[in-house]
Amino acid sequence: MTAESLSALSLSIRVAVFATALNALIGIPLAYVLARRQFLGKTAVDLLVTLPLVLPPTVTGFYLIVLLGRRGWLGGPLYEATGWSITFTWYAAVVAATVMALPLLVRTARAAIESVDRDLERAAHTLGRSEWRAALEVTLPLARNGIIAGLVLAFARALGEFGATLMLAGNIPGRTATVPLSIYTAVQTGESGEALGLVATLTVLSCVVLVVAGRLGARAT
Repeated sequence: MTAESLSALSLSIRVAVFATALNALIGIPLAYVLARRQFLGKTAVDLLVTLPLVLPPTVTGFYLIVLLGRRGWLGGPLYEATGWSITFTWYAAVVAATVMALPLLVRTARAAIESVDRDLERAAHTLGRSEWRAALEVTLPLARNGIIAGLVLAFARALGEFGATLMLAGNIPGRTATVPLSIYTAVQTGESGEALGLVATLTVLSCVVLVVAGRLGARAT
């Protein structure tokens, strides 16, 4: 495996780790709210979270450009104020991977939380626990295996993200070229040996992740 391939593999793992951490911070509270709360606009929030799962990744990437690009709704003011843009940086790859992986975590964690008996939460309330303390001390621990399975699936999705990453971060060797992007480049340039090595590495990593997620999911049921 060449130095460029090792760099792509290192970047992919780094992006997947950061994206999974962001998904944990955003997705677990969101999954709890969707599972346990009724509020105006809940259907719209659920739709927005799930949309990247069914849209082509390039469409999601286009929306991210509209939002975060140099002329985007958020990226434009940021660029004018600081001269810095998230596009074509590895941070953009993290954002793209986070958005694409979020639906897997939220849906899996939500199902795990909904499977927890609400009588246990009510018992915690009668003992003086607030809703959030009951969630932290009762609901989330009981849903732990399902939540971890969701995080593992989110990691796998982030590791293999291609379309949205290409749109927002580009394909810059040594900077934003993750393993999927490097495979695409290797195939386009006829470097079949390098492409095969990267494909095999990514396949093995994905199989390991799926086995772990499957075992955790089985324990959660």
